[in-house]
Amino acid sequence: MSSELRASGATRAFIAALAASVLYCASAAAVAAPPAGTELAVEQVLRRGNGAEAQTLDPHKAEGVPSSHVMRDLFEGLTSEAPNGDIVPGVAESWVLSEDGTVYTFRLRRDAKWSNGDPVTAHDFVFGLRRSVAPDTGSKYSQILAPILNAEAVISGAKPPEALGVRALDDHTLEITLNAPTPYLLGLLNHSSTYPLHAASVREHGERFSRPGNLVSNGAYKLKDWVVQSNIEVERNPHYWNNANTTIDRVIFYPIEDQSTELKRYRAGELDWTDELPNNQFGWIRENLGDALVISPWIGTYYYGFNLTRPPFKDNPKLRRALSMAIDREILTGKVTQFGEIPAYGWVPPGISHYESCTLDYGGWPREKRLAEARRLYQEAGYSKANPLVTEIRYNTQENHKKIAIAVAAMWKQNLGVRASLLNEEWKVFLENRKQKQVTQVFRAGWIGDYNDPYTFAELMLSNHGLNDPGYRNPEYDALLEQAARTVDKAQRMKLLHEAECMMLDDHPTAPIYFYVTKRMIRPTLGGYESNIMDHHYSKNFYMLAR
Repeated sequence: MSSELRASGATRAFIAALAASVLYCASAAAVAAPPAGTELAVEQVLRRGNGAEAQTLDPHKAEGVPSSHVMRDLFEGLTSEAPNGDIVPGVAESWVLSEDGTVYTFRLRRDAKWSNGDPVTAHDFVFGLRRSVAPDTGSKYSQILAPILNAEAVISGAKPPEALGVRALDDHTLEITLNAPTPYLLGLLNHSSTYPLHAASVREHGERFSRPGNLVSNGAYKLKDWVVQSNIEVERNPHYWNNANTTIDRVIFYPIEDQSTELKRYRAGELDWTDELPNNQFGWIRENLGDALVISPWIGTYYYGFNLTRPPFKDNPKLRRALSMAIDREILTGKVTQFGEIPAYGWVPPGISHYESCTLDYGGWPREKRLAEARRLYQEAGYSKANPLVTEIRYNTQENHKKIAIAVAAMWKQNLGVRASLLNEEWKVFLENRKQKQVTQVFRAGWIGDYNDPYTFAELMLSNHGLNDPGYRNPEYDALLEQAARTVDKAQRMKLLHEAECMMLDDHPTAPIYFYVTKRMIRPTLGGYESNIMDHHYSKNFYMLAR
């Protein structure tokens, strides 16, 4: 036990409380079956709008929300989530935590099986976790596993994947060793980067192991078909350990990027669930389809990123701050998005447990004061109406993103004289260009928290994070996050994360625009739906009611 862990009675109390919560969680279970007496539809098929085309179904390479929706049905981690978002047992039926808070021992269900009937073992989780952090995999999410012992050394190539702090004690017992107590670990263990993989099928099929006919999965569903730009279809996995309590037989995910088209398909009876809704039709939807409209808080931030690796935004914080100040977030949320989104003057959204978010100083300024300061900074950065900034706003193809880009470009033009052109790209191309940082200047982005802790937002701006698309690099910021990751005292840890958030915001690698809400149509005949701040929903918890 380190000297830090022996530091105080408060520290010991924190670890004891953490251990108690772990044991409590292990005793809980999600009940997926519909209530007794429910009259069910004869056909149990769920048709979901899913936004953009899924990037991949390889859980260790996927990074977009559309892929995540499908993979929650196909795979199951050590933990899972109840409909309300609570952490519940997944493949692990129970677990215990060591006294110092750094070693978890998971007992796996003996009836957990892959979709081909093979048993799911602790070795499958070791294989998956090692693959997730191995440099050869090329995961953009590998940094999320940094709390695990030696993960960062493996990610950097300094140590082999076998050095990762995970091991199978036997076929049904998995041990995970951490660098320090990590209060959000159980929430992290249902993320796709931690999913197990069927090693034999991965070795047999290589990069194509996640395609139809090849994919062996361990979730409530198995992959039936994937027609690109048409649909992804999954069907019940008869070998799933809780198949007896699963009601939906098939789920069809439709990639529909145009929200107006998606709404039309819902009204035509072709969808039971929409991914999003067109902002400009909010009033009509509320008046005419209000019984099916569901709006809920979501742990996410919509923002514009600046490419800090190339001119004009490299080494030019005054310009970045000026552009951020010139965006009228109140107009955007009140006139453009219209569904209750919250104007964002910070990075971490409200609702994170036990955390006070940082706020940009100009968030409370009157509009004229904010614009006057933006013009002053714009001039100090070397620009004027005679010498305007010429830049490009890049966004992925979607009606709402286009409307926001048009509005932001108009604000920059009116308030500063900026000449901003717009460029839309297909989702996969857009993601790749953001990663490469060669052609991007200003780009649309959004980050949805992977677990209920501010670190899920903080880590995105680490210098070495695979999804740090602005290319933000600040050694002081990295040091604060490293210190927070090793701090046991909960209040002190939150204080360090708050300090880091304020530091990053002051550097303006991004311009936060609003905090998300989910807004979708849910057909009244779909039972079992429950809103949660993570917006994580598992088809195994749903059922179709008789009309």
